[in-house]
Amino acid sequence: MTDATTPSADDAAFDATPDVMTSAAQGRLRTIIERLERLEEDKQAVLADMKEVFLEAKGEGYDVKILRKVLKIRAQDRAKRQEEESILDLYLSALGEV
Repeated sequence: MTDATTPSADDAAFDATPDVMTSAAQGRLRTIIERLERLEEDKQAVLADMKEVFLEAKGEGYDVKILRKVLKIRAQDRAKRQEEESILDLYLSALGEV
């Protein structure tokens, strides 16, 4: 058994690794970061589009909070949703809320 101050075999292997990346690893890292940055830009654009649609719906009298709930419900698996609704009804009934 080793304590926190006694180096283990894993620590030795970790210490033996160089502190620099190969040029291939650097290139791969750069590619990954650039892809993630593009995806983040895409995500921001989609979020802006969604905000615009929600504002449009609100302007037409729709309840945005309910629209968000509808989206969440439609994204769920139907069987799982029905099971959750059944349990919710049971709990509310037990509390005299229904």
